[in-house]
Amino acid sequence: MSERDDLWQEMAPVLDGDAGFVLATVISTSSSAPRPAGTQMAVLDDGTVIGSLSGGCIEADVHVHAQEVASTGRALVRDYGYSDGAALDIGLTCGGSLRVFLERVAPADLDFFRVLTEAVRSGEPVATVTALPGPDAGWRGLVTVTASATASATESGTERSREPDLRLHEAAALLRESRSGVVTVPSPAGGPPSDYAVRSFTSPAHLVVFGSNAFAASLARLATDVGYRVTVCDARAAFATRERFPEADEVVVRWPHEYLDELHIDHRTVLCALTHDPKFDDPLVAKALRSPAAFVGAMGSRRTSRERVKRLRDLGLSEDELARLHAPLGLDLGAGTPQETAVSMMAEIISARRSGTNLPLNQARGPLHRQR
Repeated sequence: MSERDDLWQEMAPVLDGDAGFVLATVISTSSSAPRPAGTQMAVLDDGTVIGSLSGGCIEADVHVHAQEVASTGRALVRDYGYSDGAALDIGLTCGGSLRVFLERVAPADLDFFRVLTEAVRSGEPVATVTALPGPDAGWRGLVTVTASATASATESGTERSREPDLRLHEAAALLRESRSGVVTVPSPAGGPPSDYAVRSFTSPAHLVVFGSNAFAASLARLATDVGYRVTVCDARAAFATRERFPEADEVVVRWPHEYLDELHIDHRTVLCALTHDPKFDDPLVAKALRSPAAFVGAMGSRRTSRERVKRLRDLGLSEDELARLHAPLGLDLGAGTPQETAVSMMAEIISARRSGTNLPLNQARGPLHRQR
């Protein structure tokens, strides 16, 4: 997963203590399941719940079985689906299905999760690998794709190993794709294969807002709520201030196109030009359209957008490059305020990245929650 992992931020006080808990993880989904694989919830020894797994459909049942796991120490897997009578009793009516893995985290295991949270906090891509009930039950590992050594852990503590491990190799493949799920690994001794739950943690996707007007402030605030790491960039120091953009992760005073030169841009980066000024917009958008960014958008009226495209064409951009530009930025929601306009812009960003239809849900076909 690449959204902000608030669960482990909330779990920090628990990990600072010496009490265990039960960790519930969605390990697979299908159809209209409301949350993706990798979604997690913790049940503390006093019954307190941190996080959630669905829209409220299954949490009560998971809580009951978490008490069982806490009592016995034995992990278990629970299936929830529309065709399951027990699931209907607890209100799972979305038409999807979830498989949930519940495991006991004993006080002796806390160091493993402290290492995990430190990696998550630093932004280092990391994945947990946990054996499901079966031949290898009780084994846990951590894997990164950048470190020279891979950290692995068992119930007895943390070990470091440079030896090839197929379990970690399979998990690393999911981590590189920012995906969570289940991998099946054959036994090296020729016995039955084992299943492992892989939960990937990657840094949030980066959304950069160029400009410092009211629309930029609203978009920065909303993008943070959606889960992006947000940077606001403007050449004017009087406007690009922390006071005006308290929700942004970073506020940069630079000419936009110059900042773009030093920015790490990848297939998840979103670039939004909201400066409303050609001397800032044109060199910025020209460079942005030739970058590997996932999305490039620019605010403005239809006339402004037509004139911008003409200037960009004069700068030598090809028709294929110009076709990447989302301008005017936003979906037609009838927005009338900066806050509503930000919703419109974010709606187009989400739709473009998730291949949405832009239709009202009562007119669209297929599952409401796409697999990702």
